[in-house]
Amino acid sequence: MTTPAAARTGSGRWTEFSLVVFAVAITVVAYTNVGLAQNHRVPSGTLGYGLGLGALFVVAHLAIRRFAPDADPVFLPAAALLNGLGLVVIRRLDNANTTGPNAQHAAAPLQLEWTVIGIALFVAVLVIVRDHRRLQNYTYTAMAVALVLLAIPALLPASHSEVNGARIWVRFGGFSFQPGEIAKIALIVFFAGYLVRTRELLALAGRRILGIDFPRARDFGPILLAWLVSLLILFREHDLGSSLLYFGIFLVVLYVATQRASWLLIGLVMFIVGAIIAGATISHVHDRYEAWLHPFNHDIYSRAVGGSYQLAQALFGLATGGIFGTGLGQGRPDIVPFANTDFIMSSVGEELGLAGVMAVLTLYLIIVGRGLRTAIGTKDAFGKLLAAGLAFGLALQVFVQVGGVTRLIPLTGLTLPFLSYGGSSLVSNWIALALLVRVSDAARRPEMIPDRPPGPDDAATMVVPRG
Repeated sequence: MTTPAAARTGSGRWTEFSLVVFAVAITVVAYTNVGLAQNHRVPSGTLGYGLGLGALFVVAHLAIRRFAPDADPVFLPAAALLNGLGLVVIRRLDNANTTGPNAQHAAAPLQLEWTVIGIALFVAVLVIVRDHRRLQNYTYTAMAVALVLLAIPALLPASHSEVNGARIWVRFGGFSFQPGEIAKIALIVFFAGYLVRTRELLALAGRRILGIDFPRARDFGPILLAWLVSLLILFREHDLGSSLLYFGIFLVVLYVATQRASWLLIGLVMFIVGAIIAGATISHVHDRYEAWLHPFNHDIYSRAVGGSYQLAQALFGLATGGIFGTGLGQGRPDIVPFANTDFIMSSVGEELGLAGVMAVLTLYLIIVGRGLRTAIGTKDAFGKLLAAGLAFGLALQVFVQVGGVTRLIPLTGLTLPFLSYGGSSLVSNWIALALLVRVSDAARRPEMIPDRPPGPDDAATMVVPRG
């Protein structure tokens, strides 16, 4: 006999449920605060909004309770709170009284629809993928899917793929989607599956130069191919952010698989060389560098929306917010172009201040930390690499996005996971979270222990020959 799963994990699931309710409560309070600040009254339908959002996340909780009962209880509440706060900030920007080219369309209702789709796919992944190790059987299929998805925007006419200089979209009529967001997950599955099979070969030492063990020349193939694909995305699609994200994830998964720091050093040098070449040859990337280096230059600043104008406005907004912010609904984040997508962190910083920014970053840190903890606790090599890739992919995307808004690095156009407006990003993040939950369930599942110690009756029978 063994201990039932429900008895083993009941406390963890109730903890998760309590945290989900708490996350929804914070979202409702923030939603109410925006209404009071802008219209001096509680928004109509607040109760229904809270109940609907709560029901949505409770469905996700019930799916985890049923299909991944041993999973980490913190993943879902942290993501739910980020998603809920994102909906509130987007709704607050929708309500802003803006005119002219910076006017905002009603994005919050569409973001809520994408949230429903994201939760539905979250549940579907948990139902379909009962064992994450089976994904290893689709290693090269995942690679083919990822390459096709990455190639689609590059092959389409610019009128159906280009937005703000980057050709990363599929746009037909009122529908738009970024295939690269789904390609990111497929690439992580491919990286994990491929490196599980080749890590021993890649871990072999080559030559030692200046105290660093460099790999053998014939083992450079994988990293060289990843570098070339990254450059192809950069040159064809003018997408610095995705190029950095894909190559960074590959380097980290490669390091986790081989435990060789030389791969990180080589990859970093290769990416810097590629970025310098792109900055010198691609006008869109060059403009991003100029905006980063000279955000308040009048010649660049006067180019209207885009360039350094939005970066300068975002920096003004962050400075206005100070430590505790102006309060939800009491600032002017709406004057920043793309305030609900690329610059949503500046909106948070202006109205919630540095304290709010740190709280949001802490939520990301919780998800990433638990993801890495899952990678450490997973017994199979594929699960380790898959969880590490998913967790680091989220961390790198947050770093690149927040770093661009705060002028730590050049702007790249990446969205902030779960928080920014954008259906493709939101859906892909919920799918990635479902995979993390699935790996976490396997990592935290206790060994099947007998309910009682073996007694004398359980001893093996021994046949004694007659004397």
